[in-house]
Amino acid sequence: MTELDRSDAGAPTLAMLMSRGNLFAEKCPSREVLKHMTSRWGVLILVALRGGTHRFSELRRKVGGVSERMLAQTLQWLEGDGLVLRQSFPVVPPHVEYSLTPLGREAAEKVEALADWIEANLPRILSRS
Repeated sequence: MTELDRSDAGAPTLAMLMSRGNLFAEKCPSREVLKHMTSRWGVLILVALRGGTHRFSELRRKVGGVSERMLAQTLQWLEGDGLVLRQSFPVVPPHVEYSLTPLGREAAEKVEALADWIEANLPRILSRS
């Protein structure tokens, strides 16, 4: 941190504080993104899409237990956050494919690490129950 990043009292400046989100603040928009990415379905969809482009029905089969409604809603959230790309092809029947954006690939890598940690430590976690 440079001298320009701090006020005379040594505290961070407003510009510095505004440069990133604050997950602990009740109304911070980063909380919504966190909710979308780390929901059960968000994590599983991001990890599934790390394997490549999928159609809706393929994702639904791959992510066992997700309803059509929840899959559609989660995909919309992730698309709105810039993590998922939805590509629609003008054919009959409709053909839609989902893939990760570059930002989505970064996010998927992070949540996949969490999912891997959970699976690797599941016996330890379950033994504490």
